[in-house]
Amino acid sequence: MKRAVFPGSFDPITIGHQSVIKRALPLFDEIIIAIGVNATKQSMYSIEQRIKWIKDSFAGEAKIKVESFAGLTVDFCHQKDAKYILRGLRTGADFEFERGIGQVNKILDSDIETIFMLTSTAHTPISSSIVRDVIKHHGDITQLVPIEIAQEIISTNLR
Repeated sequence: MKRAVFPGSFDPITIGHQSVIKRALPLFDEIIIAIGVNATKQSMYSIEQRIKWIKDSFAGEAKIKVESFAGLTVDFCHQKDAKYILRGLRTGADFEFERGIGQVNKILDSDIETIFMLTSTAHTPISSSIVRDVIKHHGDITQLVPIEIAQEIISTNLR
């Protein structure tokens, strides 16, 4: 089975993340969207909330699994028997940052490949940190996150 791990904070998941995942689906038998737990990072939304939102945005897609993990991504890949790490690239700066991580992951485990996918041009400016800022300032997020998530944030006033 060709299994990939798509790690990130997904705080919250954006339409850019969603697009990369959907475009990667034909390449893999299964994609595990892995929410990394980072004790040094203050998240806007709980792990449970982010898992729910991701599951909601991929409802009915049997090839998608959603989990959280702590520690090294390559260790999580071992636990899940995944040979691929999927990463989305928005900018050249993303590439430089992700290349370094990918190279270290290759040193840690030569059997795990990092696959980079470019985000769609329309999604290039969208990042979770920008979305969080728009949410904090009560801006319109309907074109930045999956519509189900935008509606829930707006309707439940999770801002």
